[in-house]
Amino acid sequence: MTSHADGERDLISYLDFHVEAGVDAALDEHPHDRFGEAEAPPLGRAPARAARPAGPEEAPQRRELPPRDAPKAPPAQTYGRSAAAKPDEAAVDARAQAKETRSLEELEALLAGFDGCPLKFTAKNLVFADGNPASRLMFVGEAPGADEDRIGKPFMGRSGQLLDRMMKAIGLDRSSAYVANIVPWRPPGNRNPTPQEVSICKPFVERQIELADPDLIVCLGSPATQALTGTKDGILKARGRFYPYTLGTREIRILATLHPAYLLRQPVQKRLAWRDFRLLRAALDGRA
Repeated sequence: MTSHADGERDLISYLDFHVEAGVDAALDEHPHDRFGEAEAPPLGRAPARAARPAGPEEAPQRRELPPRDAPKAPPAQTYGRSAAAKPDEAAVDARAQAKETRSLEELEALLAGFDGCPLKFTAKNLVFADGNPASRLMFVGEAPGADEDRIGKPFMGRSGQLLDRMMKAIGLDRSSAYVANIVPWRPPGNRNPTPQEVSICKPFVERQIELADPDLIVCLGSPATQALTGTKDGILKARGRFYPYTLGTREIRILATLHPAYLLRQPVQKRLAWRDFRLLRAALDGRA
């Protein structure tokens, strides 16, 4: 027999599953039985009636079904400074604008006014960065989730809590690291950002790295690793390896590891992440 406490835990787990899947907004005040609606007769179909013979001057009338609404075309996406611009033009525009910034504050203000990425119009907030920009270490993730979009800072949800515990295990915290994402706006439903969206936003994160000027970057997950290193390898193959990254007149290193959100879905892989973070600690101490 299921206890009240067990039922409450099951309900919380059920809600957590939907939040992780990106279901974070109610579309109506009341639930709908979509399966029941599917069995209902189509709109406009009248119940069958007994036939009535037509009179000598009465022509038989045909009941017309109401016209169905035609699907509406999606609104045109706006890239760059022109609504007609293409994603590659928006990326060129983004690179030109990013180069003009001289501080992280200027870059954040530029992103707040940049209309070249369509994700801006579906997100609640710009998620720029968190932590200490003067730190030697910078973490770069993929894109904000629902909690990050609501708060306006990266890694604020369950994956952020796990990242904090992982940092604490090697003697770090948010005051000793700088945290950002490849894409600063949340994709709808927590989907992966498209290659076009990454291409548009990439000049901004590259400029963010230049202005923060870290000694070491940790890429969390495959999209961030592929965007900054150019590798085509999946994260399970790329993780635990250092990649060179040119930063101004010097070369620094990028360490690839698993994203905390992936570790929440695959806890058995935490052993691999622990190896990567031990390697990170050794690199910070000059031993790797």
